Amino acid sequence: MKTTIYKIGIFTGLSVFMIACSVKKDSFISRNSHAVSTEFNILYNGDLALQAGINDLKTNYNDDFWDVLPIERMQITAETLLPGQKRNSNFERSETKAIKAIQKHSMNIGGTEKNPQIDEAHLMLGKARYYDQRFIPALEAFNYILYKYPSSDKIYEAKVWREKTNIRLENDELAIFNLKRLLKDIKFKDQIVADANAILAQAYLNLEIKDTAIAHIKVAQEFTKEKEEKARYNFILGQLYEQLGHQDSAYAAFQSVIDMKRSSPRRYIIQAHARQAAQFDATKGDTVAFMKKYTKLLEDRENRPFLDVLNHQVALFYEKNKLPENAKKYYNASLKRRTSDKYLVASNYRNMADIYFDDARYSNAFNYYDSTLVQLNPRTREFNAIKKKKDNLVDVIKYEGIANVNDSILSLVAMSESARTVYFEDYIAKLKIADDLRKKQEEKMAAQQGSVSMNSDDAVSATSAAAQRSSRMKSKETSMDMVAAIDANTGISPPKSTPVTAFYFYNPTTVAFGKNEFRKLWGNRKYAENWKFSSSKFSGMSDDDIADSDMLDEEGNKVDKDFVDPKYTVPFYTSQIPTDLEEIATLVKDRNFAYYNLGVIYKDKFKEYKLASDKLESLLEKNPEERLVLPSMYYLYKIYEITDSPKMAGMKQRIMSEYPESRYAQILSNVNPDDIAAMSPEAAYNKLYAKYQAGQYKQVLPELNSAIDQYTGEEIVAKFELLKAHSIGKIKGLTAYKPALNFVALTYPNSDEGKEAEAILRGDYLRLEKMSYNANPDNSWRILYAVKDSTDVNTKKLQAKIAKFLKDRPISNIKGSFDMFTETDNFVVIYGFKSYAAAEGMSSVLAEFKEYKVTEKPIIISAHNYQVLQMKKDLPEFLSTELKVMPVEAPTDIAPVATPKAKLPPGTVGLQNQNDLKNGGKPIKPGTAPQVQNPGKPATPSSAPQGQNPQKDKKNNR
Repeated sequence: MKTTIYKIGIFTGLSVFMIACSVKKDSFISRNSHAVSTEFNILYNGDLALQAGINDLKTNYNDDFWDVLPIERMQITAETLLPGQKRNSNFERSETKAIKAIQKHSMNIGGTEKNPQIDEAHLMLGKARYYDQRFIPALEAFNYILYKYPSSDKIYEAKVWREKTNIRLENDELAIFNLKRLLKDIKFKDQIVADANAILAQAYLNLEIKDTAIAHIKVAQEFTKEKEEKARYNFILGQLYEQLGHQDSAYAAFQSVIDMKRSSPRRYIIQAHARQAAQFDATKGDTVAFMKKYTKLLEDRENRPFLDVLNHQVALFYEKNKLPENAKKYYNASLKRRTSDKYLVASNYRNMADIYFDDARYSNAFNYYDSTLVQLNPRTREFNAIKKKKDNLVDVIKYEGIANVNDSILSLVAMSESARTVYFEDYIAKLKIADDLRKKQEEKMAAQQGSVSMNSDDAVSATSAAAQRSSRMKSKETSMDMVAAIDANTGISPPKSTPVTAFYFYNPTTVAFGKNEFRKLWGNRKYAENWKFSSSKFSGMSDDDIADSDMLDEEGNKVDKDFVDPKYTVPFYTSQIPTDLEEIATLVKDRNFAYYNLGVIYKDKFKEYKLASDKLESLLEKNPEERLVLPSMYYLYKIYEITDSPKMAGMKQRIMSEYPESRYAQILSNVNPDDIAAMSPEAAYNKLYAKYQAGQYKQVLPELNSAIDQYTGEEIVAKFELLKAHSIGKIKGLTAYKPALNFVALTYPNSDEGKEAEAILRGDYLRLEKMSYNANPDNSWRILYAVKDSTDVNTKKLQAKIAKFLKDRPISNIKGSFDMFTETDNFVVIYGFKSYAAAEGMSSVLAEFKEYKVTEKPIIISAHNYQVLQMKKDLPEFLSTELKVMPVEAPTDIAPVATPKAKLPPGTVGLQNQNDLKNGGKPIKPGTAPQVQNPGKPATPSSAPQGQNPQKDKKNNR
């Protein structure tokens, strides 16, 4: 009977279990069984993983308090993941649990979901994908809830998360539209309202609609139940008010964060204090209350992780109050704190660099600017501005060094003998004090080292280790006191001490001290046997006698006990003062030029008008050479135009009266606007460049030299120098072109023109230099007649004869031109021949027919060789090669023509011809240099000189 009952019970239990496990049966048992299993097993574990992943995100997220905080603390990364790779394993686990719940416990019967927990599984699935930054799959999960479960109690939450995802996908307008509609439908004011308003505010912030965003953030911070969110929303409100210029509202918003006390995360409270400090007026505010507040914050143990921010604010306070030394102290304290805020570190370095720059300590400023750049994003305007300032400091350091050194030397030159003696005696007295302090410090460190060595066997004990640490600390403090004393009393800083080590010979200080003591006792001895008695003088003497005797040098010679180090004598210094008048004049000239350059750099590059005017005014007081006087006066006029109108009028009157014919006077009076001397630097450059484009190289070169002298010290000089280098290349060829480019590259290395010259030297110039004459077949030939200037009578006759020939006997594609060659020599050219024989035949006709009778001797050359000839300017070398030329004599003023031996090689284009440029060249934008170009193409920026007549060659080579 019992067996039967057991069988019936087991059967009944299995039946119930099967019915409960079925997802196809819509029964009370099935629904509740799957719901309970889903909620308290799968979704519970999935939610634990999700929360762990969210906590990891927040822990690893660092807010950028220098910009408006985002509503949500989530860092979007652009890293590419490999197939199957996840950003966070917790989100992967949560997603897996949600999928498991959907796959195993979904009861979709008759198109309706019977398991009330499946909508939450889809919501968890969407959140896990969202935090894993897979926004498209997350959007699908949220949309599925809205489509499949319209009556779910999670419908509003799903809508909010969908719009959060839309915002991440940059669909801000769509999110705003949907959220506005959602807020109208929500009846109960709870966390959903807070979340919806917060997300809506983020959408408006993305669209830069800050005033509307403020309204929604206020609603969000009012209804949110999360204290961290309330503090964050209030802080964002303060940031937005600050950006909109509502300082009082911003201060109140930050104060609301502070008033939350422990209900708010500490980071928001500290940053709120920092933002309030940024609004503090150091000239009108209560500075005592400010420092009392920050002293309390610095002493609070809870604020130790934020000492970098607090020290930075105190440093800013002192800097605003014109106390740079105190400011540097706190900036250094801020830097000592390890922080993940790179921009805070950059700000500390930048502000310290500015302090050193204002104090004219340019080497220190340069180093701090360099450290600033390491911390900044290279793709920002601030990075580029600081980099430019740092690069400009290279010249400032150079010229400030010259000015300071030369000023010091010249001040000594101007002193009387008695004044020099007093000056150096005072210096020597301070030097002796400094040396004595150093010596005492070395002795103390050596004695301490001896103590450490004696007790080294016991160093393993805790007591001994503590004693050593204490000893080192005391030594360090003593060293710092000595340094401070020397700096304060003498101005001479001792060398940095070397850390104490356990082994005697590892410490250079103690070794030096030991050597010193040995020399005092024994003098200088060679390493040898019986070194105590290495000199015959000590034979039979006791050790005490030896110790009391005179010291010996390395050769055993007696050293006078009364010997005085030369650096402690006045003649040691006075003998180094220059007396040669030419040397002194050079020092004065270099010093004056340094002052001039410093004035120009401070004005143009740093906009430091006070420093610039001080340097230029000091220069004029020093009676500089004439070439610096007028430019200095003009720069002072431009500075006074900004800073001091009365001085500006006086300087203008002085320039007009003392230098009425100068270009500066013409600029100030607007006289002769077409004269280069009276033009602005840009207008002068444009005019000269237009002449260069037209091929007027001989006329441009002297004008460029004049312009360079006139605009000395201005940035545009580099452009004139590069244009001059190109003009020299056109006139004198590659041999002169290289040093001209090299001068620009080395003199102006940081300018665009200097870099362009360097690029030409490394690129186009090397290619041109490799070109050489050749004897390959060519289908483009030309006849050259060596002549002088175009105004020469014989040149005009020759051109008339050739023009008459071309008119009487028109031949397709055969034309003539006048090409520049060097400063004194030129060519009348007939080009367009397809073979050497054709060119030779025409030259014979011109020489033999009585209506032409051209007596000048022709040179027949291929287009390629003509291009090389124009670049190298070496006609005698060309005529002496094994290339085919006409068997005639060359004009004596050019070079003899070699005997023909072989046919001339083929050619391409030659250097640009001035007539071709006038007729076919296109204008180039001013401010750029001409470029190496292809046949027939107009000049483009950054070129080396090339052959002539590109338009004609283009036609001939078709």
